[in-house]
Amino acid sequence: MNLKSISNLALKAVPAIILLQTLFFKFSAAPESVYIFETLGLEPVGRIGIGILELIAAILLFIPRTTWLGAVLGLGLMAGAIFSHLTQLGIVVQNDGGTLFILAVVTFIFCAILTWMHRHQIPILNKLFA
Repeated sequence: MNLKSISNLALKAVPAIILLQTLFFKFSAAPESVYIFETLGLEPVGRIGIGILELIAAILLFIPRTTWLGAVLGLGLMAGAIFSHLTQLGIVVQNDGGTLFILAVVTFIFCAILTWMHRHQIPILNKLFA
């Protein structure tokens, strides 16, 4: 593997791992996750629904034809998470030291980079700039 393929794999793996590791907490109704979604007024439907969307985004990141779609979906989900932290939850949630916020920002950045790298595959952008 060359440096380009390693970096491409890392750009996909980091957000996918972050998205997938949070699923356990969402789907098992961990107290922290329930607290977050109750605070947002989205418990339990929002917790499960967002968990499903995060699972789909993580899978799409690794399919070459849909990497752009997974990145855009991840970008939107993390924009919502960051917005929620900044407006309702706070940076630190239940003494986590800001870990969830940092993970959301890292995932957002990686998904933004992937979206930019795969911008030529995004149908609406091809129509606008063709």
